[in-house]
Parts: sequence; C-alpha cells; structure tokens
Amino acid sequence: MERKAKAATESGVLLLVIAGILIAVNAISAFGGYKRIDTTKSEKYTLSKGSSNLLKSVKKDKIKVDAYVTKGLPKLDAFVRDLRDLLIEYQGSSGGKFEFRILEPKEDKDKDAAKDAGCVQQPFGEAREEEDKAAITQGYMCLVFNYGTERDAIKFLPPDRTDGLEFWITNKIREVRDKGDGTKHKIGVLSGKDEIKLTEANLVPHNMGRPSIQQIISQNFTYYQFQDVDLKNGDLEIDDSLDGLIITQPGKDFTEKELRRIDQFLMRGKSLAIFASAVNVKNADATMNASLSTHGLEKLLDGYGIEMRKDAVIDFGRSFRVSVMTQGGVASARFPQFLDVQDDSRYTGDEAFLDTAFPAFFRIPAVVVPFSSSLVLHKEKQPEIPADKFKVVVRSTPRSIRETSDTVDLKPFRSWKPKGEWQQFAIGATLEGTITSAFPAGDKQGVDAPAKSAKPARVFVLASSQFLANPFARSGNGPDMQGMMGMQMGDMGDPQLQQLAGPYAQQALTQTIVAFKNTLDWITGDTDLLAVSAKILTEPGLSYGDTAKPNFNEESEDQLKKRDEEMKQARKRTQLWIELTLILFLPLLFALVGIVRWQLRLRARENVSLA
Repeated sequence: MERKAKAATESGVLLLVIAGILIAVNAISAFGGYKRIDTTKSEKYTLSKGSSNLLKSVKKDKIKVDAYVTKGLPKLDAFVRDLRDLLIEYQGSSGGKFEFRILEPKEDKDKDAAKDAGCVQQPFGEAREEEDKAAITQGYMCLVFNYGTERDAIKFLPPDRTDGLEFWITNKIREVRDKGDGTKHKIGVLSGKDEIKLTEANLVPHNMGRPSIQQIISQNFTYYQFQDVDLKNGDLEIDDSLDGLIITQPGKDFTEKELRRIDQFLMRGKSLAIFASAVNVKNADATMNASLSTHGLEKLLDGYGIEMRKDAVIDFGRSFRVSVMTQGGVASARFPQFLDVQDDSRYTGDEAFLDTAFPAFFRIPAVVVPFSSSLVLHKEKQPEIPADKFKVVVRSTPRSIRETSDTVDLKPFRSWKPKGEWQQFAIGATLEGTITSAFPAGDKQGVDAPAKSAKPARVFVLASSQFLANPFARSGNGPDMQGMMGMQMGDMGDPQLQQLAGPYAQQALTQTIVAFKNTLDWITGDTDLLAVSAKILTEPGLSYGDTAKPNFNEESEDQLKKRDEEMKQARKRTQLWIELTLILFLPLLFALVGIVRWQLRLRARENVSLA
C-alpha cells in the first residue's frame, strides 16, 4: 500500500509539472514566443520572398513604419497581434532595411501626430454576448511609411480583415521606394484604332459608379504610368522608354506599316501583351450580336507562330454562372460565351485549363474569359524558343465548339443548339526569348527592324475581346449621355444586362484586376511580387484527389451538374473529417497514449523485485 501511495504521489507531481510546463509555454506564446507553420498552397500566412527581396532592394535608407493602433476590444487586440507578427517578419527578412514601432495614441498630442501623418480616426464596435449593448471605442488602425523624404500612409486597416494585409503593405513599400528612388514604369497602351479603352467606365452598372480598370490601377499602384501610343498609320516609332505595349480589342484594321512598328518595338527586347480576339461586340449594344474580325492582328501574330483564328469559342463544359429568379424559384443560368477557366489539378500538361505558374495567372484559382477566339501554336516558326517558353497558358474545356459565321448571336439566355465537333481550344499563349521578327522579308516600308530581337522579348496573347471589361455592363449600360442638358442618362440601357452585371463584377472582376496587375508586373519584369498579389484573393478551395475528372465530351449537362454536386458533397465530407480530426481524434489519441504509458508504468512497478 505504501508503495502504491508513493507511486500515486509521484504521478500527481508529474502531472502538476506537465501542467506547469504547458501553462509556461502558453504564457511565452502570449508574448510572441512561438513559431507558426504555414501549410497553405499560396503561403497565405508566411511572408513572401518577393516582399523580402523588395526590402533588400532599398537603396538610400531604411523603410520606417509607424503603426498607430487601438486596443481594448478582443477583435482589435487579435488584429494588432497579427499585425505585429507580420511586421516582425518584414523586419527579420529585410536585411536591416526595415524597422517599425507600435504606437497607441491616447494623449491628445499623440492623436494629433497620427492625424498629421494621414491616419483617419474610426469608430470600432464589438458585440458582447453577456450584454445587450455593444462595446464601442474611437481610435486608429493605420500604418505610416517613411523613406528618406518620402512619406505615405495606409490610412485605415479594417480589423475584421487580415486577408490581403501583406499585399497592401508590400504595395505601399514599393510605392514609397519607387518615389524615393525616382523609379518609374511607363507602359504604352495602343490608341487610335477605335479600341476598347482602359479608361472606359465599363466595369459595373452605371448606378453603382463609373470606375475604369485604368483608374483602379492608377489609384492603387501609382508606380505604373500609362501612355497612349498612336501609331499614326505607322509614321511614328513607339517610344523606346516604354517597358512594354498593351493592345486591347481594336475596332479598326491595322495597316502593315503599323504592325511593322509594333514588331520593331518588340525586336528591341520589349514586352507585348494583347487582350483581343476575333469577337467584336459594339458598346451599348444590348443584342450582343458579334461580328468576327481579327482586324489584321493575325498577320502580326502569325509571324510569331501564334495563329489567331476567326471564330468564337463557346464552352458548355464550364461556363460563367449567375443565380437568377424564375417562377420556380432561384435557378443557375449558364453563359457559355463567357468561359469560366479554373485551375483543376486533375488536368495537367496539354489538358491543363489554367497555367497558374505563368506570371499573369500566378496562384489565381479561376478567371472568367468572355468572347474568346481559338489560338493555334506553330512552334516551327520560332525554332530557337524552348517549349517551356512557347506554350499555351489558357484552355477551354473539351466540351467546346467554334462558331465561325461572320456574325454570332451572343446575347444571354439564347437557346443554344451547338453544332460541330467537341474540342478543347487554346485561348491564351505566351512566347519568351530571342524572337524571330514577324516581318523578316518584304518591303520594310521605312521601318527598320532586325531579323531577331536584340534582347529576350516577350509576347502574351489572351484571345478575349472583353477580358478587361464587364461585358454585361458594357452592353447593358446604354449610351453614356451623362451631363447632356444637365441630366444624367447613363441608366437608359438594358435592365436585364445591368442586373447581370452586378454578379459578374462580384464574382469575376477581382481576379481580372489581379491578373491585369500581374501582367503589368510581367511587362516590367517585377515578378517577385506575384506571390504577394495572390494573397488578396479569397481562400483557395479544397482539392479532392479521389474525385474523378469529368469526361466533358461524353457527359450531358445533367451529368456535369451531378459532377458539381459530387464536388460539393466531397467538400463537405473533407471539412467534416478535418473537424473531427482536430476536435475529437487528436485529443483521443493523446489520451490513449497517456493511458497506455500509465498502464505500462503500473505493470513495470508490479514486476519490480526488492531482492
């Protein structure tokens, strides 16, 4: 009995020691003494290497950050802790080029300093379960960046959102660094061809505002400067100080001399990004009746080995979908003229839908590609370019067809009767390296260009006429007559299209803007920050290796819907197993190990010989 009492006492003391160790570990972690392990595919909770490289590239002085914060509510305290942890990572990986302070302004003089730095005071509220009323306080959640004589601020950080925090911090660091170092990135945008302009207010219905994609980029990424490039029928050279050239959907044909000017620019080792297809839909045309014409761009691209065909790709495998109200309730409407291109790990190699390793789509899970045409690569025209530098980066599903008539009816809710062979089509391609000129022979028309690019050059083609627009808004907003006779008449368009434009903006435009911003990074060569841009997107979906990939060519629409439902059920099962593992199985396993060790020790004591 005495031996058992002694053993029980020892076990009790051991449990107390273990409990004390656990309490000590938790106390240390509360003061920042812990290490996080990030297992997400996009490294969502780890500082990207691009952020570290950006800080190490700082030339003149340190980047100094003053974080004005407010504490006192659980939500605010948790956000400040996460913010501090992130700033510590910036400091630790900067090579001594970054330092920060956490400041909690309570005195009037401290509040005035925060206000002078550009911070905006905000009310913060949080409901309390034990009380009917909410706790409310006034304060700041702001970051002020100082670099040499440059100073700028993120005026307000919403404490209920930590996603994208690294993106905005790194973006502001890059902004103040470029201002302080005098770095500028100038990108040409082709004009004078009745093109879809980046300045068009075509992203949302007019009753939701009038933003353009150029306005969004210029306001949030001030280190990019857009410059119109009018070729004047080929009489003018393209400014050599430009990093690259963007071509959007043209409305008029190119002359050969204009195409030679573009080729001349590329042969200097520049970058060319084309967002255009053969599918032409007029602005404010609610019929969405498309005419098919490549406007001469095919002559330029053919020379680089990228054939743009005169067609419209219609994808019945994965189409953009919107929930609409019907007499029978809410139904999902599909629009096969808008391709929903997703990164699906079940499709690899020459079957892959979206190449998320390519800079423009880096870690982007899906993009909507409207009004597309098919591309065919002819690698024999660029024999010196390796296969991994001349490739398809965007594809339709195998359940796609080509419409090749001179005009194609693309209006929503039309009755589709697909004809032709089901096939997978390339709709995006890239070419990088020492590129052979598109016009190596013939009359140069006064445009001198070498037979091959003087330095590695790059071409990116996304055969989508309205990728950088909201096609529902562009066709549905009607004629822009704002300001005429003192009246605003921008809402005289098609109500049905305007109604569809809202869901399109919510579901597609964030990915569109990130892809376009990534393209600008690719044009200028600043690809280190691509991983940071991916963090502004929503959480990646779970992947299911045991879910068979659909055979788009053989499965009907009902079978494809069944596949969608299977994916939803697989998601729920996976989430349930994760919850059970974390909540139940791991604690049970820990308890089982303890019981086994306890029984082994008891048996060991019973077998102890005192002789």
